[in-house]
Amino acid sequence: MSAVSRLGVVLTALAALVAFTTGTAAQATPETPHTAVLDGTRLQQTKLRLDRGDRELRAAVRALRARADNWLDQGPWTVVDKPRPAPGGDVHDYLSQAPYWWPTTPPTADNPWGCPYVQRDGERNPEVDSGTDRQDVEKTFDSVYDLSLAWYYTGERRYARKAGQVLRTWFLAPATRMNPNLDHAQFIPCRFDGRAIGIVDFSQSFTSVLDALALLDTGAPGWTRSDRAGMAKWNRDFLGWLRTSDFGKEEAAATNNHGTFYDMQLAALAYATGDRELARRTVLGVRSTRIAAQIAADGSQPQELTRTRSWHYSTFALVAHTRLAAIGRHVGVDLWAYQGPAGQSLFRAVDYLLPAATGAAAWPHPELGFLRYAATDVVHAAADAGDARARRAVRSLEAPPGGDLWALRPAAEQLDSLAG
Repeated sequence: MSAVSRLGVVLTALAALVAFTTGTAAQATPETPHTAVLDGTRLQQTKLRLDRGDRELRAAVRALRARADNWLDQGPWTVVDKPRPAPGGDVHDYLSQAPYWWPTTPPTADNPWGCPYVQRDGERNPEVDSGTDRQDVEKTFDSVYDLSLAWYYTGERRYARKAGQVLRTWFLAPATRMNPNLDHAQFIPCRFDGRAIGIVDFSQSFTSVLDALALLDTGAPGWTRSDRAGMAKWNRDFLGWLRTSDFGKEEAAATNNHGTFYDMQLAALAYATGDRELARRTVLGVRSTRIAAQIAADGSQPQELTRTRSWHYSTFALVAHTRLAAIGRHVGVDLWAYQGPAGQSLFRAVDYLLPAATGAAAWPHPELGFLRYAATDVVHAAADAGDARARRAVRSLEAPPGGDLWALRPAAEQLDSLAG
């Protein structure tokens, strides 16, 4: 062996040693993740840019690292930790409480909930964040997404290992796993043991979990074949519940944002579990049942404008629409190109938000707590899809708390979550 060859071997060994001792795993060509919402090829290209020292991405990576680091000493969370089980009595059943329903009388020994409950739209009852699984499931979903993205882009093992621990605790470990149903989501004390609209608790954030799983499946340390098989089965079982349960059928028939989010969750699960035909059929149906039916000719969303949080719900509904469009890309359906009979389209819906999203004009509809950055991701999505007005608006968008991560995870999230 020549001196040059020996030097090459030594340098390679040193690089491997550095990677091992620092907890990183360098990849010459990162694997393309089989993501359901995110564009896996785009993620791979972004990873390559980072590996080559792209300076434009450094700020976003710092922000992502900060989010991931914050999760390292939290959790894992589990449905069995709540103080009382769901109405059915099984601690493994997920439980959440309707956020806008309030007691009418002080609790007593004979009436511990203060029933009856009445609705106050847009006003969140703080008791829903104690005694149920709602906040814990949000932490589970958000942490897994941040940690998996951080591992994919940095190669640091600690992020992957933490993500795996969180997933196994919530979904897989026999003592702590969640049953794959939402039979007791958004219950109302003394009124309903669960409601179909509770399915929205999982919709947007759980599709992020599906993408996190795809990222880990590219070779994350500690994420085993058994883990992958267990999550695949859980997802198939949950998809079956969504399609066949009375709650699932009711939510599928909803004509507002609940129906859109149901379709988005169904399409993502179908794609992630290998049923491309169901995913494609679902996305195709969105054109007439969601876009044409829910968006007006001027781009407004009339059902959302009647809410006390009309800005939040207008952006919220478009999170589902734009994520459906992202899923459609994987199955050959271009939702961005669709126009309804009166010209309804996703581009018009996003453009309707631009004056308020850029700060050029006040939002002219009721809103209890306006946050301009709520529209940032959906404007990014429209800009990437070719909307010239949205592209011009990007420079005037307000970054959400923690920074704008669009460059690293280009799929819309609800940035002004009301989940607590």
